[in-house]
Amino acid sequence: MNNTPSSVVSASKLGLTFETGDGPVHALSNVDLTVNKGDFVSFIGPSGCGKTTFLRVIADLEKATAGEITVNGMTPEEARKSRSYGYVFQAPALYPWRTIEKNIALPLEIMGYSSADRKARIERTLDLVNLAGFGKKYPWQLSGGMQQRASIARALAFDADLLLMDEPFGALDEIVRDHLNEQLLKLWARTEKTICFVTHSIPEAVYLSTRIVVMSPRPGRVTDIIESTLPKERPLEIRETPEFLEIAHRVREGLRAGHSYEE
Repeated sequence: MNNTPSSVVSASKLGLTFETGDGPVHALSNVDLTVNKGDFVSFIGPSGCGKTTFLRVIADLEKATAGEITVNGMTPEEARKSRSYGYVFQAPALYPWRTIEKNIALPLEIMGYSSADRKARIERTLDLVNLAGFGKKYPWQLSGGMQQRASIARALAFDADLLLMDEPFGALDEIVRDHLNEQLLKLWARTEKTICFVTHSIPEAVYLSTRIVVMSPRPGRVTDIIESTLPKERPLEIRETPEFLEIAHRVREGLRAGHSYEE
């Protein structure tokens, strides 16, 4: 396993099989992957290919049944207990009876941060996601995009180095999604976090990532890992450049090739 000092996530021959009443379901098979510090890695593949399952294994929400995985040099369970990551789900999952600042405060309360420290962290993270001034609002008073930014702020509040994002913008319209993609890149540049990002969108994966992991239909395998040659500064217009379109074409070809695993 390539567990170098700079590796944040390292998986070797990772597999996961769910036992069900209808027999075993092979969700992941022989996944070899290293995510290094500061990477922005997107996972893309057809529905049911194991993208989210792999993220959940990193987060210790699912247990691998084969192979090895480390997160910051620890087991996923140890990484979870040491609060090594923040997790952003597909839906914002905000409590409607709590204000935005109190939703962000929730993990900080659980972790025992002082009131003064919570206040400072909430202010800083609201500013990071461009929601300064909205802390007293309730989730239902914000748009879907703003709610998802609040969810990101909550994941950033305790300053974990690793951010796990499971299709956070998938339910949003294209204009809002474009705007949040731009903001996420700026946030990544400012915080220097390591990000693992699940998406179904080829343009989103190419626009955001330093590396794109293409996965096959179940059982999920890594069929290609594409290193991005795009500059770190990426205006939305970069999506019309030949370089961008060439990377998108390779992702599309990787997805097509991966379907050859289907029986």
